[in-house]
Amino acid sequence: MNEILACKGLAKRYGKAAYVRPALDGVDISIPAGLLYLKALEIQGFKSFPDKTVLTFDHDVTAIVGPNGSGKTTLIKLAAGLLAPSAGTIAVCGQAPGPATKAMTAYLPDKPALPRSLRVRDAMELYRDFFADFSEEKAGAMLADLSIGPRDKLSAMSKGTLEKLYLALTMSRKAKLYLLDEPIGGVDPAARDYILSTIIRNYAEDAALVLSTHLIGDIENVLDDALFLQNGRVALAGSVDALRAENGKSVDALFREVFKCSGNY
Repeated sequence: MNEILACKGLAKRYGKAAYVRPALDGVDISIPAGLLYLKALEIQGFKSFPDKTVLTFDHDVTAIVGPNGSGKTTLIKLAAGLLAPSAGTIAVCGQAPGPATKAMTAYLPDKPALPRSLRVRDAMELYRDFFADFSEEKAGAMLADLSIGPRDKLSAMSKGTLEKLYLALTMSRKAKLYLLDEPIGGVDPAARDYILSTIIRNYAEDAALVLSTHLIGDIENVLDDALFLQNGRVALAGSVDALRAENGKSVDALFREVFKCSGNY
């Protein structure tokens, strides 16, 4: 099976000598082409993962959810080539992160990255110049649906509108790998359904999509399976239908119950 994203023994540590803080340690991931399908994930060394944990996934749409600070953003930045690993290897379509992999990876950061002095048309021109797979036509259509015009200034946009803009720009690329870091974290509930449908509709079936989130209630309706992580161990896992039937409540309610003492979600 062709792998879009593969990690082996991946580690990322911060600090020096006695002050070294592991953010990732010993992560193995295999993601083939297709919708958010993680074949295997081995984690050790997160503050939430003191013990080695191996997770396997067998279905199409799987959400990995847990409290903030679990290392989701670090992992996505490593895959995007924005951070260098302290140990281990990572490959996108068989290649180490670099100019070639960045050209085939569409990355949505958890914080705005473009200068606030730009107008929307300037942002689109930048994406067109930097990414050969960027479609101005697709971006324009999505932004029109959101009532975002080409002359609108980024500096005048709310945090939620900015996130919608970045999502439209990201999903207007025909990438092999989409890395979306908390794509619905800063938008109002009314916009989340649109954002999720935009994500699902606008990537190729031969691509892989990696989505980090702690808002399981807003994505439950598009999930096949859910896996909850707590203190480095699997607290709960299964198909969303089975979890609902076995526990007599929604997966979102289960999430709140499992993590009610963490205070970080």
